[in-house]
Amino acid sequence: MTAFVVVLAIGILALAGLTLDGGLALAAKVQADGQAQAAARAGAQAIDLTAYRATGALQLVPAQAVADAQSYLAGVGATGTVTVFGDTVTVAVAAVEHTQLLGLVGISSLTVHGHASAHPQRGVVNVEP
Repeated sequence: MTAFVVVLAIGILALAGLTLDGGLALAAKVQADGQAQAAARAGAQAIDLTAYRATGALQLVPAQAVADAQSYLAGVGATGTVTVFGDTVTVAVAAVEHTQLLGLVGISSLTVHGHASAHPQRGVVNVEP
């Protein structure tokens, strides 16, 4: 009877750990996505004003876009990679969420990832998918 109770208690703790730590990991992923989206928007504001004034074309200054996005990430305490391709700034954020209950079964942390892209716009004319 005692072995049954021990195994049952471990199973219940594992299920509770999946629920609690899974929810915390999901919240961390949402936060990482938000940080990536905000950093991408910050980078997409690095418009080459000389080219815009001369031709009316919106194009980015890639080095400034990367610096602005990285600066935003540093300001919120996140780390990630920033790439600029054409007029699109892409940010990938990785975060480690330490587990509360799953540590009892050997899982001490979960890694979550957030991704986002942004490009400059003149103004909202219609909804873009």
